[in-house]
Amino acid sequence: MNNKLLVDASDHIMTITFNRPEMYNPLDPESYFLLAQALYRLQHEDDLRVAIIQAEGKNFTSGLELDKWAPIFAKGKFPELPEGHLDPYGLEGEVLTKPVIMAVQGICYTSGLELLLNTDIRLATPETRFAQLEVQRGIYPCGGGTVRLPEEIGWSNAQRYLLTGEEFTAQQALNWGMVQELVELDQLQARARELAEKVAKAAPLGVQAALRSSKNSRKNGQIVALKTVFSDLPTIMRSKDAQEGVLSFMERREAVFTGK
Repeated sequence: MNNKLLVDASDHIMTITFNRPEMYNPLDPESYFLLAQALYRLQHEDDLRVAIIQAEGKNFTSGLELDKWAPIFAKGKFPELPEGHLDPYGLEGEVLTKPVIMAVQGICYTSGLELLLNTDIRLATPETRFAQLEVQRGIYPCGGGTVRLPEEIGWSNAQRYLLTGEEFTAQQALNWGMVQELVELDQLQARARELAEKVAKAAPLGVQAALRSSKNSRKNGQIVALKTVFSDLPTIMRSKDAQEGVLSFMERREAVFTGK
């Protein structure tokens, strides 16, 4: 049994936990493949509606195990993912259309920060420290950080940290909108679960359509995304969940959605 990455599924929620706290939860190629397998399962199992990514210990991750990744990077690309895997960094292949909530603490460096930038709702402890420190190791970010960090926090804010490799704080990340809440460590995972439960209770087809539209806008621009809003709507309106939404509104009760 592999304990580097723990995966649990219950109540429509997948929980993915990095589990090498004694090493600061580094990302090695094996953990990358395990994470990609879990996210493929999230995407393709109808019962799963949302995922949480978290880590055991005082630190989310120290980042890449660079000695193991250096020979791979020298080939000029991430390792090729076989069937049944979905790229956690969203660089190529199938696009994840189910939401991911990420909860981080302590240090969240390099691959951890780039992973966070490809998730949808982000929590951090007040003490969390972020860094894209690749330039201090002779390389540069290759998991989307050079594109997504400027988009998230502004061009010059991003270059300030991309080009120096220095840390920025959780409070800065909150001020920039890169994270949505600061939560004390002893409440972090519980708060992530609470938010995941709220997402899981919402209409799954509606949630996925909203996220798909948002990602379309992020990748292809607003004009392209807006053109697909009403063309996608009839499929949603024909669903049992849409019928349940209207009925629950008329009956003044909470809707119960099935994802159909």
